[in-house]
Amino acid sequence: MNEQALLHMPESNYCFATGRNRLKLRLRMQRGEQVEAVKVIYGCKYDYSTIRKEKELPLRYRDRLYDYYEVELLLEDVRLAYIFQITFDGRQHYYSEDGLTSTYDFEQGYYNFFQVPYLNEADFFPVVEWMKSAVFYQIFIDRFYQGNKAKDTSYINMKWGDKPTPYRFAGGDLQGITQKLDYIKGLGANAIYLTPVFSSPSNHKYDIIDYKIIDPQFGNEEALKELVASAHKRGMRVVLDAVFNHAGSQLMQFQDVLQKGRKSPYHGWFLIRGDKPTAQPLNYECFGACTYMPKLNTSNPEVEKFLLDIACHYIEEYDIDGWRLDVSDEISHHFWRNFRREVKMRKPDCVIIGENWHNAYPFLMGDQYDSIMNYSFTKAALDYFAFQVFEADDYAHKLNSILMRNSQMVNEMMLNLLDSHDTFRFYTQVKKDKNKVLAALAVMVCFVGAPCIYYGTEIPMEGGYDPDSRRTFDWNEANHDLGFREKVKELLELRKEKIIREGEIKIYAEDGLLILERFQETDRMVLYYNGSNHEWSREYFVKDMTVSAENNVENQILKPGGFVILKSLGE
Repeated sequence: MNEQALLHMPESNYCFATGRNRLKLRLRMQRGEQVEAVKVIYGCKYDYSTIRKEKELPLRYRDRLYDYYEVELLLEDVRLAYIFQITFDGRQHYYSEDGLTSTYDFEQGYYNFFQVPYLNEADFFPVVEWMKSAVFYQIFIDRFYQGNKAKDTSYINMKWGDKPTPYRFAGGDLQGITQKLDYIKGLGANAIYLTPVFSSPSNHKYDIIDYKIIDPQFGNEEALKELVASAHKRGMRVVLDAVFNHAGSQLMQFQDVLQKGRKSPYHGWFLIRGDKPTAQPLNYECFGACTYMPKLNTSNPEVEKFLLDIACHYIEEYDIDGWRLDVSDEISHHFWRNFRREVKMRKPDCVIIGENWHNAYPFLMGDQYDSIMNYSFTKAALDYFAFQVFEADDYAHKLNSILMRNSQMVNEMMLNLLDSHDTFRFYTQVKKDKNKVLAALAVMVCFVGAPCIYYGTEIPMEGGYDPDSRRTFDWNEANHDLGFREKVKELLELRKEKIIREGEIKIYAEDGLLILERFQETDRMVLYYNGSNHEWSREYFVKDMTVSAENNVENQILKPGGFVILKSLGE
């Protein structure tokens, strides 16, 4: 056995509470390791030498390098001690804090067993329950719909439908979103993620002038309150974009430093090397290379207080349902811990979603974010459907690997997406192959976590990199592919299925056929996608199904590029 591949860590993504007396354990070992059985031997740490139970760990996940065994324990005593028993080559071996050994002395176990000393309720990582059934619709506000026809439109400098540029304004606003809530809900979405609404000189609003003023181009305080209230009446949630890593250079505090230098009480609000900030040569930190977006010093207690007040203000005054955190990985863990405490104190089910494009495990241990925008999922979909880097095996392995990065609770709250305002449109990336878009959406809907549809995906919309990914929505239905839109709606409808919201998952491949199973007790739902160049024929047990246009299920044949989702309910 490859001992170097063996891994287990207590109180981590390999060991986490799923309830007051429930604990999930994972054990990693080399992929394809020939083991006959894997068990956990567990009990109360105070009488572990004499009283123990055991339970088998089934193989649940497999990626390119590793196999992952997983089990959930129901504990009578939450003061837990445990080791693993691995049977291979016809003999039993033991895995503890001492590593892999051929024998184990239970009498001396208190020196080296794994332990969870006590499952304290305050340490639980609760799931924001509504995220289990959430389907998000992301909106870049300026390009969605202009609802207020009476507003000052002098700022609008592009025609609706023209290709966007970085400095053009189309006129979309909050009132327009309110007027289109029934359309959004009709697609099957029940949550909206908005790019920033705060006062800003740009079309994207990530360079904020005043955090407590709604940008006049989008409306006012009443327009936002009406949007949130109207969404809530329809059973929908609203998540805003928190831009706390940086602000706009026109922010009052930055302007004060420009004028007064070190004499300004706000000099320490920014990260400046010198008396006054200068862009040439650049002597202050900013977002990327954008000198008009100075970085905020979130380690400064005054800045922290300022930003936390804004976070709480929008919960208390507008009753928003969540925050998406812009450039969140460049802000300290200390700040986000305080942010979580203040936000959850005011609204426990206010979801906190970080914008981390990479493995964000240090932020996702229950004391900071609830989840992230799952760009690793995005990249895996692109590698499989668009770039042809992955075969079905590779894609299945990558999806499993992504799941193993975090606890079950985090996975259930992940914001899974195919594209956003910061990427190429997925439809463009797959060279306008609508069946590939539908298949990728099917995977996203069946995967663990909340799917997020970028506005216009349903028609479908094209778009290159920013700013081309931020085109105006075409509201002329004559230009829509209504059949495609209906198929998107049909897929999103599956999120209402309990087995999708709460069921276990298994992802694997067979000779070019991607298979994603969701199961709960005797109920089962299975997605098959044929990414190979040959037809697949199977006998399906079918009571309900969703199929793409390229499927022929009547003759039990799944054509190349086709997918089918089958549901069987136990009797």
